[in-house]
Amino acid sequence: MTPTAQKQAAVDAPPVFGSVLEMIGATPMLELKQMDTGPCRLFVKLENQNPAGSIKDRIGLSMIEAAERDGRLDPNAKVKPTIIEATAGNTGLGLALVAGQRGYTLKVVVPDKMSEGKIQHLRAMGAEVILARSDVQKGHPDYYQEVAARLAANTPNSLFINQFCNPDNIRAHYETTAPEIWKQMEPCGGVDAFVVGVGSGGTLSGCAKYLKEQNPDVQIILCDPAGSILEPLVNRDEKVEPGAWLVEGMGEDFVPDICDIELADEAIAVPDGESFRVARRLLRTEGILGGSSTGCLIAAAEAWCKRQTKPMNVVTFVCDQGSKYLGKMFNDFWMIDNGFIKRERSDDLRDLIARRHELREDYTLKPTDPVSQAIKAMELHGISQLAVLDGNTNDVVGILDESDVLMAVLNASTSEQNKAMAKPVSEFMTTRLETIAPSATIDKLLPIFRADRVAIVVDPDAPAGHRYLGLITRIDLIHYLRRQMK
Repeated sequence: MTPTAQKQAAVDAPPVFGSVLEMIGATPMLELKQMDTGPCRLFVKLENQNPAGSIKDRIGLSMIEAAERDGRLDPNAKVKPTIIEATAGNTGLGLALVAGQRGYTLKVVVPDKMSEGKIQHLRAMGAEVILARSDVQKGHPDYYQEVAARLAANTPNSLFINQFCNPDNIRAHYETTAPEIWKQMEPCGGVDAFVVGVGSGGTLSGCAKYLKEQNPDVQIILCDPAGSILEPLVNRDEKVEPGAWLVEGMGEDFVPDICDIELADEAIAVPDGESFRVARRLLRTEGILGGSSTGCLIAAAEAWCKRQTKPMNVVTFVCDQGSKYLGKMFNDFWMIDNGFIKRERSDDLRDLIARRHELREDYTLKPTDPVSQAIKAMELHGISQLAVLDGNTNDVVGILDESDVLMAVLNASTSEQNKAMAKPVSEFMTTRLETIAPSATIDKLLPIFRADRVAIVVDPDAPAGHRYLGLITRIDLIHYLRRQMK
């Protein structure tokens, strides 16, 4: 930005707001210039700039304010009502933002596949989080919407806000999101196509209705995670059994009541891996940290744009902040464990090692390192055992796991525990080691695991200092077998 532009930006800076709720909406529009869009221009509305970090802030405010207007919620009640909702996370955050400002109690039911970042964010905002099964379909008593409805029925002085049936969900997008898009795109030549996903259906129903009213020729492209029932329904009028997908906040195993699926002109199904890889590429090339649904939307938008033969303006969303997914799709090891990043195959036990020592992916200790350093490493990296390597030969001389650390502390008196933490790990590590050659068969791992030990993969034919390859644990074997089944 030039000095002149910086001065103008300061002049045009937003006002000082009187409430965080006043900051919902009026989000920026950005043209993506590093993505592969063929002859088209691709624009994203940065809904991650809303105060609680997602497009769902809009409906959180809209649904609560509507309930206050018609008396379902009384912000002045002596005992304020409890709001209850079923959510993939972001609607819960939007509701928590508004509930916190209004003084309501909030209880949210979320599927257990949601990212830990979302769950912790909800709890930090004061919501009570109830986890429900993600492997069951609508109608099952453990389905998250069924759990929320049952919770509301058994909670006195409560309101089930129910985004999936709530017309004020649609209204938020019809009255704010879509008009903003239309106005922002006017200097660029307008909107030719709009790529949108379905979680509750409010964004599709509200935005598509408004955009079609302004110009009936606007193309509405439904983006759907592979495994959801919506893409087959739109493209082939085919009803299918729902599958499974990991993209959060998009895709459905039913058509929500407020979802006007007829507004979609076509649909594009996007596999999980492609969604995650596009979200990672968006961060590297455009500097935007978006969530998994954003990756799904942009993957669909790119595919649609590349099929076009003439220039068109295409709009979609950065739905939410990607910071909630740093432990998942932005984590290389999570991507590898789930088969979304392919590694060079060795066709031996090296393929089971999650953290490869030769690539410096693992965390190791020296015999002289203090126990306190081992604890820090385990906490920081979320691991339960560490290899202890000889500083000269780089060979494994021990394994330190959580039970060894626990015994180091428990066996010391209270006054001596600090001294125990400062002692070297060599005093507590296990030296009875189970080594295995990379050429061994998988069944050779089972006796090691039955003995409650970890497999240390050592290549006896490698040069000195390069023999240790890494550890294999039970969960590493499980991840490997799961990848083989895909």
